[in-house]
Amino acid sequence: MAVVDTTDQTFVADTANGVTLTDFWATWCGPCRMQSPVVEQLAGEMDAVTFNKLDVDQNPETAQKFNVMSIPTLLVQKDGQVVDTLVGYHSKEQLAQILNQYL
Repeated sequence: MAVVDTTDQTFVADTANGVTLTDFWATWCGPCRMQSPVVEQLAGEMDAVTFNKLDVDQNPETAQKFNVMSIPTLLVQKDGQVVDTLVGYHSKEQLAQILNQYL
C-alpha cells in the first residue's frame, strides 16, 4: 500500500477508520527526508495500517490542531482517535513495534 498525501480538507476522512500513521513533514526538513523512506517501506509491508503524509507548510490547520511544533511528527490514530504521538526520527523496527500494539 502506498503512502497517501493528506490535506487539511481530507485528514479527518483519511484517518477515520482503522489504524493510521500520519507523517507530518516539510520539504526543507532534513530529518523528515530521513523518515520518509522508512514510512514508505512500512507502508509496503503493513497492509493493516493506512499511511499518510501531511506537508505542514501547505496544511497548517491540521498541524496546529494537533500541536505539531517539531517535525517529523508521526501521529498514530485508531478509528480517528490519537493513540500515540512520536516526535523526531524513528527506525522501521521502532515504528513497526508501536503500530503492532494497536492492530
